[in-house]
Amino acid sequence: MHDLPTEWSALAALVFLLGLKHGFDADHLATIDGLTRINTRARRSWARYCGLLFSLGHGAVVIAIAFGVGLASARWDAPQWLEASGAWISLVFLAALGILNLHAVLATPRHAIVAPVGLKGRLLGRLNRAQHPALVALVGALFALSFDTVSQAALFAMTAAQFGGVAHALMLALLFMTGMMVTDGINGLWISRLIARADELALIASRVMSLAVSGVSLLVAAFGIAKMSLPAIDAWSEGHELAFGAVVVGVIALSYLLARLLALRPAGAADPRLG
Repeated sequence: MHDLPTEWSALAALVFLLGLKHGFDADHLATIDGLTRINTRARRSWARYCGLLFSLGHGAVVIAIAFGVGLASARWDAPQWLEASGAWISLVFLAALGILNLHAVLATPRHAIVAPVGLKGRLLGRLNRAQHPALVALVGALFALSFDTVSQAALFAMTAAQFGGVAHALMLALLFMTGMMVTDGINGLWISRLIARADELALIASRVMSLAVSGVSLLVAAFGIAKMSLPAIDAWSEGHELAFGAVVVGVIALSYLLARLLALRPAGAADPRLG
């Protein structure tokens, strides 16, 4: 757990950033995209809140894991392989999702909106087409039952134990959940906005966001693999986790804002340089 800060305020800030970053996971984006589209077409009044419902279910599982680990922390130490295994699994998924989403951008016709590509959602069968708020939350909860999410939640809960046990572990879980709700919730609203219009700017906006998510996924995966493989890079990066997390979230957030500005721009708006 050397990658997590040992000072409480830095640890809390990092976990919140991890939640924001987790909400930008391509699997999350792809599943929320699909759920929002299905429920929008079915004229569900709550369709735009699919991202929020998804993250509520996902966060509930993270909180349960943190609570269990917090209770057991006095009698149990996380095995050494847990952090490394969770990290490698996350990196492999990031690289695969980055490649798949880059391919989606290149393969999608110019007249179509780019839909994010995920991996976990394909394993859920009909649940991936849920049309009830409780089922959407259940999809989010099932997404959390993966080794990378469980190991991440367990590790920051174990780190929190040194500050006071269960209460601090739950506080970190809530911070992680809040960060995830911000990005997943905004994503659901954004997708519903894109569905409402299908002009050229909306098509460009979908490509901007997909390229940003794909590029960041590949870069983070490459840096993570280098860090895990080369001691010199691991030593250089130690103590800068908060800054790296902020940069990743910042890049995606700026890309999202650019895409959103394009999507919100009135169709056929005149170029001011031509006025």
